[in-house]
Amino acid sequence: MSTRRRFLGSLFATTAALPALKSDALARIVPAVRTIDGRDPAEVAQDEDFWREIQQAFDIDRGMINLNNGGVAPSPRVVHAAFQRYLAVSNQAPSITMWAWIEPAIEAVRRRLAASFGCDPEEMAITRNASEALEIVQLGLPLQRGDEVLTTTQDYPRMITTWKQRERRDGIVLKQITFPVPPPSQDDLARRIEAAITPRTKVIHICHITNLTGQIFPVKKIAQMGRARGIEVIVDGAHAYAHFPFTLGELDCDYYGTSLHKWLTAPIGTGFLYVRRSKIGTVWPMMAAPPDMNENIRKFEEIGTHPAANHNAIVEALDFLDGIGPERKAARLRFLRDRWARRLERVAGVKILTPFDPAQSCGLASFTPGQLDVGKVTAYLFDRHRIIVTPIAHPEFNCLRITPNVYTTLAEIDRFGDAMEELLRKGLPA
Repeated sequence: MSTRRRFLGSLFATTAALPALKSDALARIVPAVRTIDGRDPAEVAQDEDFWREIQQAFDIDRGMINLNNGGVAPSPRVVHAAFQRYLAVSNQAPSITMWAWIEPAIEAVRRRLAASFGCDPEEMAITRNASEALEIVQLGLPLQRGDEVLTTTQDYPRMITTWKQRERRDGIVLKQITFPVPPPSQDDLARRIEAAITPRTKVIHICHITNLTGQIFPVKKIAQMGRARGIEVIVDGAHAYAHFPFTLGELDCDYYGTSLHKWLTAPIGTGFLYVRRSKIGTVWPMMAAPPDMNENIRKFEEIGTHPAANHNAIVEALDFLDGIGPERKAARLRFLRDRWARRLERVAGVKILTPFDPAQSCGLASFTPGQLDVGKVTAYLFDRHRIIVTPIAHPEFNCLRITPNVYTTLAEIDRFGDAMEELLRKGLPA
């Protein structure tokens, strides 16, 4: 109850501070949230009256259907208003209003994020995105010539590029394993990782959930497998945090990096890096910090002058998530995924590359559109229907990635389904 009151209070407080914003839609959320108390998340996922009120918390152009929220997502009104407010204050006399007034509030953000993730605040660095968070560890771990790093061919390209730079610079060896989409099981994924370990393996780098097909990895099993062998395990959580509920205790990893402008819907340019406290001193920061910060998680934030408004508004995004409820959000995302994927899997030539098992996937899912060119399909869907999807051209498969969010309506999902069915039946126009 207190979480819900904090969520609703923050919505109204922000609206009152900015009278130009509409408050009528926010007022309707109060009775809507009351109606779902005690109800199963899977049941709430199908309650269109409730989700209609959540949808009204966003100011977006309904002339487009955005099914690429996995890249970067719009913030709800309450988050965007907070960002604007912090930015306006910062702009008054930045050397005082930003550096002395706004920036110190990062400590409150750190505490909230740490509580949500389940770690000590002294293990939580605020970054600008998952790439920055992960590269801090990738470039900061002390590795020697010949040391092996183990990852997959489906990890994020920027992270693979980073390891390949260390190959060129430091003489380490990058090994990449393959796996089918979808894989037979999470145990199969763990076995493939274990089979590729050698005496020279020093790092295992895995996605919590892949950006290509939304496959969830058995992180805890792999993390403990690595720790038992003295291997560092880095987890790319760019698409996991605030997508589906979990805490650090369910992962047991030593390093975790994520973006917050995807599934948390925080301002663009926000993320975090978790480093287990005992490991902080062994990782060099990407930008130099003095020796007295060697054991301080804040050494990873030494990036020079930067806007404070972005990271301060993360708190409002956390309140928004808490108000909906992480379990309800995940159930809704899976419901939307099933709405289009179950429909399209019946169409000849379509293959769903994402398992429907809730332990292995959530709202991010991909499919092959028969023999159609994914780039041309993407362009056609936007030019003809104003539908935004993500084309994936990977050496092992081509597909379309679909990522709705809590503001996505069933009508929008069905319009996408209609457009794809017609396209698959008739083909692309000449």
